[in-house]
Amino acid sequence: EPFRLPTGFALQTTFAQRKWGYTDFEYLVYVMRSPVVAPFDSNHWTEIKEIYHLGILSRMATFETELPGYEVWIKKFHAHLLWVATIDESVKGWAGLQPVSARKVYDGVAEVTVYVHPDFSGKGIGSFLMNHVIIESERAGIWTLFAAIFPENIASIRLHEKSGFRKIGYREKIARLDGEWRDTVLYERRSRIVGV
Repeated sequence: EPFRLPTGFALQTTFAQRKWGYTDFEYLVYVMRSPVVAPFDSNHWTEIKEIYHLGILSRMATFETELPGYEVWIKKFHAHLLWVATIDESVKGWAGLQPVSARKVYDGVAEVTVYVHPDFSGKGIGSFLMNHVIIESERAGIWTLFAAIFPENIASIRLHEKSGFRKIGYREKIARLDGEWRDTVLYERRSRIVGV
Protein backbone atom coordinates (compact mmCIF):
# COMPACT_ATOMS: atom_id res chain seq x y z
CA GLU A 1 0.00 0.00 0.00
CA PRO A 2 1.68 3.31 -1.05
CA PHE A 3 2.14 6.03 1.56
CA ARG A 4 -0.59 8.70 1.49
CA LEU A 5 -0.55 12.11 3.10
CA PRO A 6 -3.50 13.27 5.23
CA THR A 7 -6.23 15.14 3.35
CA GLY A 8 -5.02 18.51 4.65
CA PHE A 9 -1.80 18.14 2.70
CA ALA A 10 -3.51 17.41 -0.62
CA LEU A 11 -3.16 20.88 -2.18
CA GLN A 12 0.47 21.28 -1.15
CA THR A 13 1.27 17.78 -2.34
CA THR A 14 -0.25 18.42 -5.77
CA PHE A 15 1.87 21.57 -6.08
CA ALA A 16 5.02 19.77 -4.92
CA GLN A 17 4.45 16.89 -7.34
CA ARG A 18 3.84 19.29 -10.22
CA LYS A 19 6.87 21.50 -9.47
CA TRP A 20 9.44 18.98 -8.23
CA GLY A 21 7.98 15.55 -8.97
CA TYR A 22 7.84 14.56 -5.30
CA THR A 23 5.94 11.52 -4.12
CA ASP A 24 3.71 11.94 -1.05
CA PHE A 25 6.38 10.49 1.22
CA GLU A 26 9.14 12.64 -0.27
CA TYR A 27 7.02 15.75 0.20
CA LEU A 28 6.40 14.92 3.87
CA VAL A 29 10.16 14.54 4.37
CA TYR A 30 10.63 17.88 2.57
CA VAL A 31 8.17 19.61 4.90
CA MET A 32 9.79 18.09 7.98
CA ARG A 33 13.20 19.32 6.78
CA SER A 34 12.09 22.85 5.90
CA PRO A 35 14.34 25.56 7.37
CA VAL A 36 13.57 27.07 10.73
CA VAL A 37 14.57 30.71 11.16
CA ALA A 38 15.66 31.79 14.62
CA PRO A 39 17.33 34.85 16.13
CA PHE A 40 21.11 34.65 16.21
CA ASP A 41 22.93 33.92 19.41
CA SER A 42 26.65 33.51 20.02
CA ASN A 43 26.37 29.70 20.00
CA HIS A 44 25.71 29.93 16.24
CA TRP A 45 29.01 31.67 15.52
CA THR A 46 31.02 28.51 14.79
CA GLU A 47 28.64 27.42 12.02
CA ILE A 48 28.12 30.97 10.71
CA LYS A 49 31.88 31.41 10.58
CA GLU A 50 32.22 28.35 8.34
CA ILE A 51 29.51 29.58 5.93
CA TYR A 52 30.97 33.09 5.85
CA HIS A 53 34.45 31.71 5.21
CA LEU A 54 33.17 29.70 2.25
CA GLY A 55 31.57 32.88 0.90
CA ILE A 56 34.88 34.72 1.25
CA LEU A 57 36.72 31.94 -0.59
CA SER A 58 34.21 32.06 -3.46
CA ARG A 59 35.22 35.67 -4.25
CA MET A 60 31.60 36.19 -5.28
CA ALA A 61 30.05 37.47 -2.06
CA THR A 62 32.27 40.05 -0.39
CA PHE A 63 35.39 42.17 -0.71
CA GLU A 64 36.64 40.63 2.53
CA THR A 65 39.59 38.27 2.05
CA GLU A 66 40.08 37.17 5.66
CA LEU A 67 37.60 35.88 8.19
CA PRO A 68 37.09 38.47 10.94
CA GLY A 69 36.94 37.59 14.61
CA TYR A 70 33.60 37.39 16.33
CA GLU A 71 33.79 40.79 18.04
CA VAL A 72 34.62 42.55 14.78
CA TRP A 73 31.91 40.70 12.86
CA ILE A 74 29.06 41.20 15.32
CA LYS A 75 29.64 44.96 15.60
CA LYS A 76 28.75 45.38 11.91
CA PHE A 77 25.13 44.38 12.47
CA HIS A 78 22.03 45.51 14.29
CA ALA A 79 22.21 42.92 17.06
CA HIS A 80 18.44 42.38 17.09
CA LEU A 81 18.26 42.00 13.31
CA LEU A 82 20.42 38.92 12.78
CA TRP A 83 19.06 35.43 12.09
CA VAL A 84 20.02 31.87 11.24
CA ALA A 85 18.23 29.26 9.13
CA THR A 86 18.58 25.76 10.51
CA ILE A 87 17.70 22.29 9.29
CA ASP A 88 17.80 19.54 11.89
CA GLU A 89 19.22 22.15 14.30
CA SER A 90 22.23 22.74 12.04
CA VAL A 91 22.83 26.22 10.60
CA LYS A 92 22.59 26.20 6.81
CA GLY A 93 22.32 29.95 6.23
CA TRP A 94 22.26 33.29 7.98
CA ALA A 95 21.10 36.83 7.34
CA GLY A 96 21.53 40.18 8.98
CA LEU A 97 21.00 43.92 8.61
CA GLN A 98 23.74 46.50 8.89
CA PRO A 99 23.28 50.25 9.34
CA VAL A 100 24.30 52.24 6.28
CA SER A 101 24.99 55.48 8.14
CA ALA A 102 25.45 56.88 11.63
CA ARG A 103 23.15 59.78 10.73
CA LYS A 104 19.79 59.70 12.50
CA VAL A 105 17.81 60.40 9.33
CA TYR A 106 18.95 57.05 7.92
CA ASP A 107 17.86 54.94 10.91
CA GLY A 108 15.31 53.20 8.69
CA VAL A 109 17.80 52.21 5.99
CA ALA A 110 19.79 48.99 6.30
CA GLU A 111 22.09 46.88 4.16
CA VAL A 112 20.96 43.28 3.87
CA THR A 113 23.35 40.33 4.01
CA VAL A 114 22.30 36.76 3.19
CA TYR A 115 24.64 33.75 3.12
CA VAL A 116 23.74 30.12 2.43
CA HIS A 117 26.04 27.13 2.77
CA PRO A 118 27.01 26.14 -0.81
CA ASP A 119 25.95 22.53 -0.18
CA PHE A 120 22.41 23.86 0.34
CA SER A 121 22.23 26.47 -2.42
CA GLY A 122 19.24 26.24 -4.73
CA LYS A 123 17.06 24.68 -2.04
CA GLY A 124 15.06 27.77 -1.12
CA ILE A 125 16.98 28.69 2.04
CA GLY A 126 18.00 32.09 0.66
CA SER A 127 14.38 32.92 -0.21
CA PHE A 128 13.23 31.66 3.17
CA LEU A 129 15.72 33.93 4.93
CA MET A 130 14.98 36.93 2.71
CA ASN A 131 11.25 36.68 3.34
CA HIS A 132 11.93 36.62 7.07
CA VAL A 133 14.29 39.59 6.78
CA ILE A 134 11.67 41.65 4.96
CA ILE A 135 8.93 40.91 7.50
CA GLU A 136 11.11 41.47 10.56
CA SER A 137 12.80 44.57 9.17
CA GLU A 138 9.42 46.23 8.68
CA ARG A 139 8.40 45.27 12.20
CA ALA A 140 11.58 46.98 13.37
CA GLY A 141 10.74 50.18 11.47
CA ILE A 142 13.15 49.70 8.55
CA TRP A 143 11.78 51.37 5.42
CA THR A 144 14.55 50.67 2.90
CA LEU A 145 16.70 47.59 2.38
CA PHE A 146 19.88 48.04 0.35
CA ALA A 147 22.28 45.57 -1.25
CA ALA A 148 25.52 45.85 -3.21
CA ILE A 149 26.16 42.70 -5.24
CA PHE A 150 28.92 41.55 -7.57
CA PRO A 151 27.37 41.41 -11.08
CA GLU A 152 28.82 37.92 -11.49
CA ASN A 153 26.74 36.68 -8.55
CA ILE A 154 23.68 35.81 -10.61
CA ALA A 155 22.04 33.72 -7.86
CA SER A 156 22.11 36.67 -5.45
CA ILE A 157 20.77 39.07 -8.07
CA ARG A 158 17.88 36.71 -8.83
CA LEU A 159 17.11 36.32 -5.13
CA HIS A 160 16.90 40.07 -4.62
CA GLU A 161 14.87 40.70 -7.76
CA LYS A 162 12.26 38.08 -6.92
CA SER A 163 12.10 39.51 -3.38
CA GLY A 164 10.99 42.91 -4.64
CA PHE A 165 14.35 44.68 -4.92
CA ARG A 166 14.93 46.95 -7.90
CA LYS A 167 18.22 47.79 -9.54
CA ILE A 168 19.13 51.42 -8.84
CA GLY A 169 22.59 51.58 -10.38
CA TYR A 170 26.11 50.27 -10.16
CA ARG A 171 29.52 51.27 -8.90
CA GLU A 172 32.28 50.89 -11.44
CA LYS A 173 35.60 49.59 -10.15
CA ILE A 174 34.59 50.53 -6.61
CA ALA A 175 37.29 48.46 -4.89
CA ARG A 176 39.99 45.88 -5.51
CA LEU A 177 39.67 42.19 -4.68
CA ASP A 178 42.93 40.24 -4.95
CA GLY A 179 44.37 43.18 -6.87
CA GLU A 180 41.56 43.25 -9.44
CA TRP A 181 39.07 46.11 -9.69
CA ARG A 182 35.49 44.90 -9.23
CA ASP A 183 32.11 46.50 -9.91
CA THR A 184 29.04 46.18 -7.72
CA VAL A 185 25.38 46.36 -8.72
CA LEU A 186 23.11 48.28 -6.34
CA TYR A 187 19.66 47.04 -5.36
CA GLU A 188 17.02 48.56 -3.12
CA ARG A 189 13.67 47.53 -1.68
CA ARG A 190 11.35 50.27 -0.40
CA SER A 191 8.71 49.18 2.11
CA ARG A 192 5.07 49.83 1.28
CA ILE A 193 4.19 49.59 4.97
CA VAL A 194 6.84 51.58 6.85
CA GLY A 195 7.40 55.27 6.21
CA VAL A 196 4.57 55.72 3.74
